[in-house]
Formats: sequence, structure tokens, C-alpha cells
Amino acid sequence: MRVELVTTLKRQATKILSELYSSKEPVLITEHGQPSAYLVDVDDFEFMQKCMAIVEALAKGEQAISRGEIVSNIEAKKKMNKWLK
Repeated sequence: MRVELVTTLKRQATKILSELYSSKEPVLITEHGQPSAYLVDVDDFEFMQKCMAIVEALAKGEQAISRGEIVSNIEAKKKMNKWLK
């Protein structure tokens, strides 16, 4: 993973973004020697958001199962269709 100072980002934003688009490699931005933010490609960020939503839904499902809150296979398929589109 590439690491850049926040001051470098300020001075060379266009270059850093261009390299990000071509390499798809995230860029860690540091400020005062500490991690401050990540720059990631838009498509990668949106993919990560969708993945996190699925993981959160699975975790909620596991909690519901442990509480005995279950649905039939047909009902589950209907609910999961929104995640699989």
C-alpha cells in the first residue's frame, strides 16, 4: 500500500489521484506521522460498502437464529433477493 503525507496530497492531488485510478492501489494519508485517511477508488469503495452491508446482515441473522427468530426457506429467499441484485 502506498503511503503519502497530507502535505504531498495537497501539492500533488491530481497526480496521486491519477495514479490511484490506474493502479487501484489504496493510498494511506498520514498527518504528523499518524494514519489520517485512506484514498480508494470509487468502485472499490462502493464494493466494500456492499460487502459490509452483507456481512452486517449475516451477523444480524446469526443473532436472530440464536434468539430462535427464524423464517421459512421461501421467506428467506424473498428477503435475500434484495442483497443479491
